[in-house]
Amino acid sequence: MVERFFPMKASSGGGGNLRRENLTLLTGPISSGKTSLLFQFALNVANASESNRVVFICHRKRIESNPPFLSQGIDPSSDVFDRIQMKYVDDDEGIRKYFAAFHLHLDFPAAVVIDDFGDYFTQLNSKGTLMNSRARDMAMVRTLALCHNAIVDANKKAACELVLTETNPGDSLRSLFIYKRWITTIFTIKGHGDGSFLLRSNGSSEKIAKYSITLQYLILEEEF
Repeated sequence: MVERFFPMKASSGGGGNLRRENLTLLTGPISSGKTSLLFQFALNVANASESNRVVFICHRKRIESNPPFLSQGIDPSSDVFDRIQMKYVDDDEGIRKYFAAFHLHLDFPAAVVIDDFGDYFTQLNSKGTLMNSRARDMAMVRTLALCHNAIVDANKKAACELVLTETNPGDSLRSLFIYKRWITTIFTIKGHGDGSFLLRSNGSSEKIAKYSITLQYLILEEEF
């Protein structure tokens, strides 16, 4: 459902009636608007109901130096932003600690989103050295398994979903085989050659969205 990453029409109820997935991955090249799409998704979930909260996990320095672009017509002073909690996490251990205690929440968020998930596994480990490929893969497996179990368990009590973004530097995502173990819904971004991008899911019958980042706005050009 590519429309979940763009401003929802009033008739759609802010996205509350759209099909929800427990775990979703959004992957694309650098500077393709992944953070902006993820933040718009968070806005849609928070706007669907006054009781909905969203936790947005990210690197503080990165989000402050490259903040997401809003879609045109969105009021930055809207109280819907108050229902999005920014949680700054520095490493993969911080993500695991958050989800290890997820079951202790008295009130689960409607969604948890993690920006640049893969980047949490390319940094220095506790010994101050870069993780090699095998260590990175094993850390991702442990973290994804914990995230999956926490979200599945939360959904026994209330609707809660997890959306991750990942930078794809080439034609294929090297760690895609790891993600597919726990995530069935995967959205892929590819450049269109005219300064715009195409967003599509791995569902053959799903729509494709063409969008661009223009004058610091996220703009949906068309769906087909």
